[in-house]
Amino acid sequence: MRQFLKFMLASMLGTLLMGVLLIFLFIGMIAAIGASMSSAGEPQAITERSVLHIQLDRPIVDRGSKEQVDIDFGPFSNMSQLGLNQIISALEKAKTDEQISGVFLDLSMLDVGYASLREIREKIVEFKQESGKPVIAFSDTYTQGSYYLATAADSIYLQPQGDLDHRGLQSEYMFLKGMFDKLDIDIQFIRGSNNKFKSFGEVFTEEGMSPANREQNRRILAGLWNEHLQAIASKTGSSSATVDSLAATLAVRRAEDALRFGLVDGLKYRDEVLQVIRTRMEMPAEGPVEFAALKRYARTAPHFKKGSSRSKLAVIYAEGDIMTGKSEDGTIGSESLSETIREAREDSSIKAIVLRVNSPGGSGLASDVIWREVDLAKQVKPVVVSMGNVAASGGYYISAPATRIFAEPTTITGSIGVFGMIPNMQGFFNNKLGITFDGEKTHPYADMLTVSRALTDEELRIIQGYIDDFYDNFKERVAQGRNMTVAQVDSVGQGRVWTGTDAQQLGLVDELGGLEDAIAHAAELAGMSDYRTLELPEQKEFYEQLLEDLNAQASTWAARQWLGEDAELLRRFEQVKQAKGRSGILARMPFDLEVR
Repeated sequence: MRQFLKFMLASMLGTLLMGVLLIFLFIGMIAAIGASMSSAGEPQAITERSVLHIQLDRPIVDRGSKEQVDIDFGPFSNMSQLGLNQIISALEKAKTDEQISGVFLDLSMLDVGYASLREIREKIVEFKQESGKPVIAFSDTYTQGSYYLATAADSIYLQPQGDLDHRGLQSEYMFLKGMFDKLDIDIQFIRGSNNKFKSFGEVFTEEGMSPANREQNRRILAGLWNEHLQAIASKTGSSSATVDSLAATLAVRRAEDALRFGLVDGLKYRDEVLQVIRTRMEMPAEGPVEFAALKRYARTAPHFKKGSSRSKLAVIYAEGDIMTGKSEDGTIGSESLSETIREAREDSSIKAIVLRVNSPGGSGLASDVIWREVDLAKQVKPVVVSMGNVAASGGYYISAPATRIFAEPTTITGSIGVFGMIPNMQGFFNNKLGITFDGEKTHPYADMLTVSRALTDEELRIIQGYIDDFYDNFKERVAQGRNMTVAQVDSVGQGRVWTGTDAQQLGLVDELGGLEDAIAHAAELAGMSDYRTLELPEQKEFYEQLLEDLNAQASTWAARQWLGEDAELLRRFEQVKQAKGRSGILARMPFDLEVR
């Protein structure tokens, strides 16, 4: 009894202390939000000969937060996301801003896709060429992504004891078949006939990559690496072959190697780089360098074109997994996006639409709902798609009917194919937990989609028919939108992913370019020279968005704190749960590509 009371009191004390801790955490969060919003409301004070300070130290999304609030603790440290639209707008304004004398690229780790990275790099090159203002890059350690961006600078500096990563690109996937075998769980992966490249389910059913998946991975990495080599060669003056050989032999192992091979212009400490900035940007030799922080400077820069005309061009953002229902943070809800596109179509003051797609796909049914609205809008006014880091499977499905499609050379697109997954957990329940199931049904197929037993051969044929029908429909949608035959679409489909460069050569994409290029083309198609851009959908007010984000942010943070890298397993289990029933047919990219 004494031990029981001891443990009970200890548990009560622990609960009490946790409650107090959470109260203080909440109070601290509110205080941080208040202070951040107070400073966020202040205009950025730009003094003469200021330097635009670009630090990409948080995840970069297509569209930044309406309120730039900086909360830097616990699960709330990444709530204020930086938008590609904000970066582009800031650089566009800085070109003609007489108070800005140049750009300091202060680089470290980046959390940004390759296509967005290229778009930022191209904008920095444009800034440098059109303004004549210097761009200086510095880092203690360059990753391959941050170094790719640094090649846009006039001068690149590295800390004398730092590192520059130059060893090639890698893709790696976690295969879970062995774990599911141990748990007696069978993942029934059903893909469209002749969809050999649709390999999403292979991570659950195989122990390694299939030959088809390996082939498409090799091609994607080769395309991304070629873009990487060209950027370095253009900066260093070396040939692509020479730069490639440095990676093949891992020749760059120390900071001195990076200098010797011409990958950097000097080895300097931060204070020495600041002195270079003073000299290059004609500042006083003494005193602090006046920096204009990107996040705050971007608030003063209009996003894209703000003309005086009543004519408008709508930029509609579609970012995240595609699902039915309402959009949530990081997802595309078919109901919400369809409504936004429909309202833009019916608004006579909106003369053209640019649909920015950054999505690996998701629900096939939801993709078809959105497709319908894009197709209807195209019949009334120009609809130009701008593809971001990825516009594959369902992301390509909703893009296909557009008047014109733009993609970056490093965009991952295509993946024209569908699949479904139904876990059979009978062995797990019976053998691991001792649980059995029994029941009655009114009709033979009433329990067809249960997870408590395997599908019969006839049920497999029925579901395969659903998936094949949807794949045929997918091909017809693409053929109609791209003026191709169904056979032509099938030859480049089969679930295969392509880079933007390959997709253009295959007719799946019309032009290589970024969001600004797509906006300019849409305006040209609509015959507009004086117009205003309108970004849609309307963003929620900060506190409304905060309440929605808190739970997701806290859950993600808690999973990472407790599970570390094993948090990836949770995400994989969530993916297995998606495909139940015909509405669960998925038009999704066959893998999650993480390039290192």
